[in-house]
Amino acid sequence: MNHFSIVMEFLGDRQRFLKEVDQGIKIDIKIISLLIASSGFFGIYGSIIGSFSGPVQIISSAIKLPALYLLTLLICLPTLYLYEISLGCKRSFGQYLVLLLAATSVISVMLFGFAPITFFFRLSIHDYQFFQLLNLVILGITGLIGINVFYQCMRFITEQEAENKKYRTRLLKAWLVLYGFVGSQLGWTLRPFFGDPGQPFAVFRDLESNFYMHVLELIGKILGWV
Repeated sequence: MNHFSIVMEFLGDRQRFLKEVDQGIKIDIKIISLLIASSGFFGIYGSIIGSFSGPVQIISSAIKLPALYLLTLLICLPTLYLYEISLGCKRSFGQYLVLLLAATSVISVMLFGFAPITFFFRLSIHDYQFFQLLNLVILGITGLIGINVFYQCMRFITEQEAENKKYRTRLLKAWLVLYGFVGSQLGWTLRPFFGDPGQPFAVFRDLESNFYMHVLELIGKILGWV
């Protein structure tokens, strides 16, 4: 089976893909294929950002970047599913999992598209703080695209349901904000992904501060404020 063809199917004919999901067609196959394909794309991008600090960090980042997105999904999806069924939705957990994996796959494809640009800056600029900030921007952009894709997918499959429509939309938006916060903080918890060349390799760093304070500090260093 060509697992990457499922991703291409979603990108090329989204309405047909979503109709199949809504009808429960080949849910298990879609889950496996989307998981494998997105992990591959994430792994490639992770190896690039980890190359700033040597071969061990390359391997570590190639594993941890897919894990970051999968763990974020596993942490947040039960909340979405439970609130949906509390409102009378009859879809299975697997159907929601497919939808979120499809949106996550879009993020992975976008990162794969950014990979040549990231690799170019990796080779041409040896500024660790700049490389970090560049990739945080790329990860942020692709993450917002993926969140928007999931939002549109959810709206498509629920557009025929009149009950609690506005209320469900508000809750979905709130859940997407939660998803973004969990993902960014989890990324901070699982760091390093880049690997500071001035420090020895470590699978994880000590927990301190938070992701948002780190971004502000990073911008301050680049601009010379810190």
